[in-house]
Amino acid sequence: MASSEYERRIAARFATFDQNGNGYIDREDFSGAAKVLLAEFGTAARSDKGQALYVGAEAFWQGMAGIADRDGDQRITRDEFVNGAVKRLRDNPDRFAEIARPFLHAAIDVADADGDGAATVADVARVLTALGVGEDLARSVAAALDANGDGKVGEAEIVPAFARYFTVPE
Repeated sequence: MASSEYERRIAARFATFDQNGNGYIDREDFSGAAKVLLAEFGTAARSDKGQALYVGAEAFWQGMAGIADRDGDQRITRDEFVNGAVKRLRDNPDRFAEIARPFLHAAIDVADADGDGAATVADVARVLTALGVGEDLARSVAAALDANGDGKVGEAEIVPAFARYFTVPE
C-alpha cells in the first residue's frame, strides 16, 4: 500500500476515536461515546448496562493510553496514534481486540433489545451511526459484520472485525 494511502486510512481511524474533534484522543472521547450510545438506545447511565458501558469505555481508554500515550499527558495525539498505537497493535491485533472487548461487549448489550447476546444488524447500524459513521456506510458495515447471515451481530463477530479495521497494514 502506498504510504499516502496508509496515512489516509490511519487518519480516518484516528478521527473515529477523536469523537469531539479536538485533535487528540482522551478519556472524554471514550466516555462521550458511551454517553451517546446510552442516549441512542434510551438506556440509563446508572443501569447495569449503562455502568458496564462506562466501565468498558474506561478500560478501552486505559488500554489505548497505555499503548500510545508516550508522553503521559493523558492525551493521544495523531502522531502518538500513528507511531505508537497503530504499529504496536498491527504487530499484535489480539491485544487490540482484548483492549476493545469490554466496550464492544457492553455496546452490543446496550443495543441487544431481546437479551439474546447479539444485536440486530439494524441496531448495530444505529450504534455505528451514533458514533459518527455515515448512515449508508453504517448499514453496509453492520450487514457485513453478520458473518453467519442470521440478522444478528454478536461479540464473536464484532471484536475480530473491529481489530482488523484498526490494525491497518502498511
